[in-house]
Amino acid sequence: MNSKEMLKRLQPLIALAAMVIALSVIPETHSTFLTFSNVRNILLQISVNLSLSIGMTLVILTGGIDLSVGAILAFGGAFAAGLFKNGLSLSLFGVQVQFTVLGAVIAGILAGATLGLHNGLVITRLRLPPFVATLAMLCIARCFAMLWTNGHPVSALGEHFDFMGAGSFIGIPMAVWISVALAILFQIFSKRTPLGRYIYAVGGSEKAAKFAGLNVNNIKLWVYTLAGALAGVAGLIQTARLDTAEPNAGLGYELDSIAAVVIGGTSLSGGRGSIFGTILGCLIIGVLNNGLVLLGVSPFWQLGIKGYVIIAAVAIDNLSSRKKE
Repeated sequence: MNSKEMLKRLQPLIALAAMVIALSVIPETHSTFLTFSNVRNILLQISVNLSLSIGMTLVILTGGIDLSVGAILAFGGAFAAGLFKNGLSLSLFGVQVQFTVLGAVIAGILAGATLGLHNGLVITRLRLPPFVATLAMLCIARCFAMLWTNGHPVSALGEHFDFMGAGSFIGIPMAVWISVALAILFQIFSKRTPLGRYIYAVGGSEKAAKFAGLNVNNIKLWVYTLAGALAGVAGLIQTARLDTAEPNAGLGYELDSIAAVVIGGTSLSGGRGSIFGTILGCLIIGVLNNGLVLLGVSPFWQLGIKGYVIIAAVAIDNLSSRKKE
């Protein structure tokens, strides 16, 4: 690996280090930014985005996109919360099924995976572009969340359910432990398993992957299903953190997810990137959001700044791709 390639790979880390140093010395933030409570808060805040962004990384590595992750997050969290609190009435059999915390968690993840599988089927069987298919799922999943909850939040879930989002172990929030475990698991999955290598192959060249004998449609089905399942996990974390499942949760979360993936060095054209880079991208977004809040920047300006950060990241990626060509 030459020095230019090494520098390109280190760009997210350099950007994160520069932001941390800047916020540590600016008079308005130097006394609050690097405190344990603030660092803990940043890690807690990015836990949901990291779960979403791991799935988004897999999707973008294949050359796709998923605009439905925020809505799937809302439905997955609401579905699990509703089952745990109210159970499931099987009126045809006169039975009321009650769910444990584990049962509700599994149901929430399966709900997300099912909607993700729906995305994959529409993309591979109906040949719709991922942008269109997942935009439609954004509406469908939001509809399901509203219908399931009748448009009302599901709250007062209890300490056992809330532990995965609001609890802590040795001073570190459980939400952080969960997101770190997922990041390690999927870093190994993407780099050390056949399916992980196939994902890169599909993103590098779909035609070449087909000529090599890979079942591209099945690989895409797996990718979108995993992205949906991870959005379900993110929904569970958020619901447990807030002790409430909101049917309109996750609005705009796809923006932060896509931003984290692209800033972390994953190419929108597919085939290049890593989960580790996405972790750095999530940290950059988290530190940026936290720093802007500490500096008293208006939330309206924060959206604009994030938009320009995305433009800069994609422009750098395009410039690097042109140089290679």
